[in-house]
Amino acid sequence: MNCHYRFYTLEDFFWYAHKNGFENVEIWTGPMHFYLDYRTHTSIDVLRNLEKKYKIKVIGICPEQTNPKPNNMCVKDKKDQERVFSYFKNAIDVASEIKANQVVVTSGWAYYSEDAHEALIRSAQMMRRLAAYAEEKDVYLAIEALQPRESILVNTIADLKTYLNLVNHDNLKICLDLGAMAKANESISEYFDTFQDRIKHCHFVDGKPIGHLAWGDGDRDIFADLNDFAHYNYQGYLSFEIVNQKYYQEPYFADYKSIQLFNKWKKKYKEEVK
Repeated sequence: MNCHYRFYTLEDFFWYAHKNGFENVEIWTGPMHFYLDYRTHTSIDVLRNLEKKYKIKVIGICPEQTNPKPNNMCVKDKKDQERVFSYFKNAIDVASEIKANQVVVTSGWAYYSEDAHEALIRSAQMMRRLAAYAEEKDVYLAIEALQPRESILVNTIADLKTYLNLVNHDNLKICLDLGAMAKANESISEYFDTFQDRIKHCHFVDGKPIGHLAWGDGDRDIFADLNDFAHYNYQGYLSFEIVNQKYYQEPYFADYKSIQLFNKWKKKYKEEVK
């Protein structure tokens, strides 16, 4: 992902991704890279041209949606609900036009002064509309849990199960975020035992236990984690959602470290399964 390239251009991100051996990227719609709101967005040709130039495929869109961003899935005001729907509709349209298969979403966030269950119901109603629209566009939505400091609505596997039942739409899938998982003291195996092949995407980062760190900078064991994904025959993407500001000046080194560790595991795994 391009989150930690926020002081570089979008083309810089593609150039370094190509140099580090990546063939696929997930695009975070930070406005310094790809502007997206409820009315408009940067031309799709920008992404198409970068894909072609650097031989890299955009596989997913991750729109901005956490407080204090204005794109809250469980917003209360009726007019604001239509604005938020249009925002995510635009994100789905971008994914469809660039032939990416997914848009990462969250439950949104509730005010501490309101009833959290009422906010959750509003969020589920909005998500059901968006899941139906995304299905028409041949795109699926992948929801990730959030940490309690980000939202009090969906933080755990149990919360995700409740939310999926409320939304009640097969086009809503799971994005396994290792940071939220670690904060909830849960595991990769617990996620797969619960959601099985509904897990379609992963924000794959190191942490202490959280922190959106490059691999090797936290306490997680990348070999053990990747073995867990292999055990469950995971077929989706692992996206390096590196966000920590310590990487902003030289983000390409964080990517290099992470992909080198991944490739080391891949070589070892292939030798073991021969």
